[in-house]
Amino acid sequence: MPARIMNNHKLLRGSGMKQGIIVGASSGIGWELAVQLAAQGYQLGLMARRGDCLDKLATSLPGEHFVQTTDVASAEQSQTELTSLLEKMCDVELIIVNSGVGSKERLLDWDVQRQMIDVNVRGFAAMSLVAMNHFVKRGGGHLVGISSAAAHFSGGLTPTYNASKAFASNYLNGLRSRAVRSKMPITVTTVEPGFVETAMVEGRPMWLAPLDKSVRQMVTAINRKKNHVFITKRWRYVALMLDIMPNALIRKFM
Repeated sequence: MPARIMNNHKLLRGSGMKQGIIVGASSGIGWELAVQLAAQGYQLGLMARRGDCLDKLATSLPGEHFVQTTDVASAEQSQTELTSLLEKMCDVELIIVNSGVGSKERLLDWDVQRQMIDVNVRGFAAMSLVAMNHFVKRGGGHLVGISSAAAHFSGGLTPTYNASKAFASNYLNGLRSRAVRSKMPITVTTVEPGFVETAMVEGRPMWLAPLDKSVRQMVTAINRKKNHVFITKRWRYVALMLDIMPNALIRKFM
């Protein structure tokens, strides 16, 4: 039976269905996360800027799902829209903040940098904050943030992007510490992919991982409630090397 896009209706409480929200679901990693989580029985709230892509995704999934357009660059408006979606759904236990933008910064163009800061920093924090407050009120839950292995180094080609991902990873670590101190059953998972085969990746860099394989590893980490995961696993060793490598040496390559 084809999926029905639910914009203004609530399911009856107590249905026992797992519910999750994906912020940034209209393409790439977010789209594939929706496909794989829906296959596991999740009813999803799908959020992104491109409503037509969300509608297409929702109708392709088994079951019934919610759609909410949002542009996380408008952080406060996105907070309102996420809160509204949470109210429409019954009992959301999983929120994935996946929205992000990136490009090579061949010129130090403020418009490009500002967009990345608005989406990857302000928007990311705004969505994560709403999620954490929801889980505190609910008494538990699971926040997943999609960062990047780029958080572990700075480079002249992408200084703003890398810095924004360093913010995301450190911010999630801070939220995890707050959750632990609260002694509430709130899990915060940091996902740091390397090169995944999406439209954001230019060319075919070394270790480019297929999208479906990468997302399968993410979903496994979500199901196991991991605190942190590199995608694919080899990037753990790359990140460790980058963490200890002198900046002067990194500059020769990046």
